Amino acid sequence: MAEPDAVQTFENGLAEIRGAYAEALRAARSEPELRLINGRYVGPQGELTKLLKLMPKLPGEQRRELGQAANALKQEIQSTFDEALQSIFRGAREAELNGPPLDVTLPGRWQMPGRLHPITRVRNEVLDIFVSLGFDIADGPEVELYENCFDKLGFPPDHPATDEQDTFFIGATGSRNAESVLLRTQTSTIQIREMMKREPPLAIVSPGAVYRRDDDATHSPMFFQLEGFLVDEDVTFAELKGVLTLFLRRLFDEHIAVRFRASYFPFVEPGGEVDMSCVFCRAWEGDRARTAQCRVCKGTGWMEILGCGMIHPVVFENVGYDAEKYTGFAFGMGLDRIAMLKYGIPNIKLLYENDVRFLSQF
Repeated sequence: MAEPDAVQTFENGLAEIRGAYAEALRAARSEPELRLINGRYVGPQGELTKLLKLMPKLPGEQRRELGQAANALKQEIQSTFDEALQSIFRGAREAELNGPPLDVTLPGRWQMPGRLHPITRVRNEVLDIFVSLGFDIADGPEVELYENCFDKLGFPPDHPATDEQDTFFIGATGSRNAESVLLRTQTSTIQIREMMKREPPLAIVSPGAVYRRDDDATHSPMFFQLEGFLVDEDVTFAELKGVLTLFLRRLFDEHIAVRFRASYFPFVEPGGEVDMSCVFCRAWEGDRARTAQCRVCKGTGWMEILGCGMIHPVVFENVGYDAEKYTGFAFGMGLDRIAMLKYGIPNIKLLYENDVRFLSQF
């Protein structure tokens, strides 16, 4: 319903805004100040916006005329705002060009130095230890042939790792012929490639990314492994134990205990899992009360760290080595797990989210 005073209020409001906006906008000396003044007129709570809310109360014969006047005023304000903003930009640019010259003798602006990713730091530390023990470093492709990933390593044809739900196949999904292409599930493929092109004796470690269909708090579809192996005449399990014990003590603490448990892997015989003293409750220090309360090792004082074993004669036969002449050992570990243990990281996903707040702690 029209109100008699609404027309007068609307017209007076337009006149007041028209008489004040141009001077106010042109008086602004900075972009934030200009935008603040502009908001007082055409912002959500601006004076012109409040006037437009009176439109339903205007008489029908005058509503169109006053509405057009208000829109025209809004366009004038916008045009004046744009001119004032460009003027501020030009003034700032002229001040830069006509100001005092740059003093190149002033110190540069400080930038926060970058940091190595926790996985990269662990990889470098692990490689340094094995290089000091006489191992070479080798690399290989992440896109591999089925035969290098499974057949030559002695996996049986029906092994669960060869299923489509466990392995990323490329092309013919789930195909199990030797020439099938897949993303490598382990860095053991580098062991095959190195043994096929080199003759014993050889001792090699090979870090790299591997891919499996796992995704939870302790598993990632892409993670980092390190494979190591040594081949020569008369290599024994005792040498494997010596190398791994020395490695773990250099990496974590010289006082930790190491134990070996029997386990099965298709490419080693015998095979084993390696446990070491829990690094969270520091079980080697003998504080039984602290160990009993440790959630990581569940009060046992031990934590699983890697798998290992003597290389299976079938693997030697597949790469053309004389299994009667040569023996060797192999081991593999997750660099992600090493990093989680070394730095107390509770969730593997933190290593791949690239959150600077997290990464800057290391």
